[in-house]
Amino acid sequence: MRFFPWGFLLLCVAAAVSSSARSDGGNKAKSCSELRQLYGAKGFSPSGVPQAEISGEHLRICPQGYTCCTSEIEENFANKSRIEFESMLKEATRSVQIILTTQYKNFDGYFQDLLNKSEKALYDTFPGMYGDLYNQNTKVFKDLYSELRRYYRGSNINLEEALTEFWTRLLERLFKWMNPQYHLPDEYVDCMVKHSEQHKPFGEIPRDLKLKATRAFIAVRSFVQGLGVGNDVVRKVSQVPFSQYCTRAIMKLMYCAHCRSMSNVKPCNSYCLNVLKGCLANQADLDPEWKNLIESLLLVADRFDGPSNVDTVIGTIHNRIAEAISNMKENRDSITAKIFQGCGNPKMNSKASNVEDKKRRGKHISEDKPSGLSSEKLVSDAKGKLKEIKDFWVALPTALCNEKISSMSGNEDRCWNGMTKGRYLPDVMGDGLANQINNPEVDVDITKPDMVVRQQIMQLKIMTNRLRNAYNGNDVDFQDTSDDISGSGSGDGCLDDVCIKRQSKSSSTMPPETYPIPKQSGQGVSGNDSSVFLPSSFLLLLSLAADIATWYLWR
Repeated sequence: MRFFPWGFLLLCVAAAVSSSARSDGGNKAKSCSELRQLYGAKGFSPSGVPQAEISGEHLRICPQGYTCCTSEIEENFANKSRIEFESMLKEATRSVQIILTTQYKNFDGYFQDLLNKSEKALYDTFPGMYGDLYNQNTKVFKDLYSELRRYYRGSNINLEEALTEFWTRLLERLFKWMNPQYHLPDEYVDCMVKHSEQHKPFGEIPRDLKLKATRAFIAVRSFVQGLGVGNDVVRKVSQVPFSQYCTRAIMKLMYCAHCRSMSNVKPCNSYCLNVLKGCLANQADLDPEWKNLIESLLLVADRFDGPSNVDTVIGTIHNRIAEAISNMKENRDSITAKIFQGCGNPKMNSKASNVEDKKRRGKHISEDKPSGLSSEKLVSDAKGKLKEIKDFWVALPTALCNEKISSMSGNEDRCWNGMTKGRYLPDVMGDGLANQINNPEVDVDITKPDMVVRQQIMQLKIMTNRLRNAYNGNDVDFQDTSDDISGSGSGDGCLDDVCIKRQSKSSSTMPPETYPIPKQSGQGVSGNDSSVFLPSSFLLLLSLAADIATWYLWR
């Protein structure tokens, strides 16, 4: 029987362990040396050995075991991690801003192009079609398009009244032009206008255009304004500073492993989520009202088709005007007779010459649509983009951890857990401020919500409320944002002392109602019950009062 040389085997194992220890020590020393060269103070040499680990009692953020990091390195890491995290957050929010700004510019440019082409078609064709009737009354038509633009940009204009005023002025001038042999004083003209609804000199066109144009313009301007407000909310919230507890937690997450010579070990995903859910707790509270805004925008976008199709309504205003004029000219005798019957026979105008209504050859008014995308294509693209960012605020921690910071799933036992390389055991916290009371990684004071974020939540509520009105065809007044709305994506035009006003009751608007705007937007949208969309000034003010009262109680 032969005996195995166990002594020799033990010697070999001991030699291997010794060699491995020397090798590991060499790697750590090299790692510490490189770390201090990159982030440490020049000339640092603890015990004359610049590459050795040192005791970590001086560390304020990282675990206080043996470490490669000096106090200066730890401070440098803290600054570096803060800058990198802010950069990651800025990049994420910038992607949302780009989506909103792009959609804003696309729709704003499209709507203005529709209106511009309609106005240009009128200027190009009406002189040849109507001659002196147009040339002597150019201002009437220019004023109409000017009012439409002002309304779209958010001026406090009653669109129905503006349209009614246009038809009244056009009726006065057209009737005088068709009857130059009569003396028509102001009193007679007032009588004629008073009976115009009964006689319908322009047929049903004024009523039809008022109904469709009002709904189309309400939807258009509230939709564009909603995109601008959403962009402003993202911009302002992205500038909210982080607490010192958050910056410390971020540094521990991203760089404390380096101090333990584990620079290649990424943080555990659950650990990363707890840190970011704590740091972004206030931002996550935007989620309910942010979703409500996006859902409301999607609903209003549906109004661009059907009876309120913006291509048809806005792009063919000049055609409807031409139809109305032609209707009155074709029925001039019967209309004149009805007016004379209701208001009496006017006196003859001895100075007036008989002007023959000569037929003119003018350009045919086409129904050209603006070049580029149709509203159908724009709406389809916008819906896809808006759905992409609907869950942005609650999905942000997961997106940043998965894409930028933490290890992939499957490495739960080989990741940085804040203390060492191993599994992260604590549960992942929920979203929002209230769920961070037991966050093991970030000390979050849930009694002190960030007031900038709370203000933006209220702005989202107000804007959503405007969109609800627009969805139902109810008018709201906006502050004039003509300086901000030309492609900047700004929604700042409706802040501070602005009020939303519902216009006077008519066939397409609801009774007046006014309530203050603390800063920008409305509330959620769900279901098809139209009563869900009715605004309530009392509830809105109550909500704001409750937010403020709660904040003071928390303090």
